[in-house]
Amino acid sequence: MRTIEWKNNKLSIIDQTRLPEKLVFVNLSDYRQVVKAIKTMKVRGAPVIGVAAAFGIVLAYPKVKEAARDLISSRPTANSIAWAVKRMLRIRGGRVELLAEAQKMAEEDIRINQAIGKNGVKLIKTGMTVLTHCNAGALATVDYGTALGVIRAAWEQGKKFKVLVDETRPLLQGARLTAWELKRLGIPYRLITDNMAGHFINRGEVDLVIVGADRIAGNLDVANKIGTYSLAVLAKENKIPFYVAAPYSVIDKKVRTGKDIIIEERDPREVTEILGRKIAPSGTLALNPAFDVTPQKYIAGIITEKGVIEP
Repeated sequence: MRTIEWKNNKLSIIDQTRLPEKLVFVNLSDYRQVVKAIKTMKVRGAPVIGVAAAFGIVLAYPKVKEAARDLISSRPTANSIAWAVKRMLRIRGGRVELLAEAQKMAEEDIRINQAIGKNGVKLIKTGMTVLTHCNAGALATVDYGTALGVIRAAWEQGKKFKVLVDETRPLLQGARLTAWELKRLGIPYRLITDNMAGHFINRGEVDLVIVGADRIAGNLDVANKIGTYSLAVLAKENKIPFYVAAPYSVIDKKVRTGKDIIIEERDPREVTEILGRKIAPSGTLALNPAFDVTPQKYIAGIITEKGVIEP
């Protein structure tokens, strides 16, 4: 099942804010709707928002320059949007040629994710417990997934193992999305709160950590969902391999180190509320960085479609 797809001259997306209660598809007919869907995380995940932005350029034709600016600024940390938009702007021709390129990018994304899964599958062995954070599955891509794609590939090979899923506050992408995907795939999993990870790692109940990435600096520092850095430090301290799975295009060689990566700050209400219900006193001030940076010294390897890069 594809997360996004071009149908009847519109972009059809899964509204991920409605999961896991309902599987709802939404049709977008204007690039401004694509921008809003990305900002509100109806469509989310570095690979798929890049492809969504490409289709946004198609919907914007002929006002592609205005759309390009708005799309790139919709989520500043992820490298995939700028990468995809710049690729689209290099296309000569009209709307037909732009649509062909966007559809090509969507098909490429699936093949890239499957290659990532194939390259990382050897890391997972029968009997292991694998910990993952946020959602880097099919929902974060056009289909198949990156970090969850490695897990999926291992399961498809017949390996038997378990997955620990961090809930991933504040928007609960692990609880709402990763758990939903694993249940559909029939892969055994257990949901834990973010602050339980250290407990299970310290008890020797985690063998491997695999996460995704939104932007990777030239020195291979990794920006990913907030909470990733903490897991990497815990894994290093307890001698557990910590891997990142991401398309090669996520590597931004123009950014020298992780310190140069812009970190998106989101609405504080995402912290003071859960699914619209207040959990803090009125007037509480909150901080809400969407991502953190993990220095490459904590990373055992980066699984890409081209192979595993060892920092």
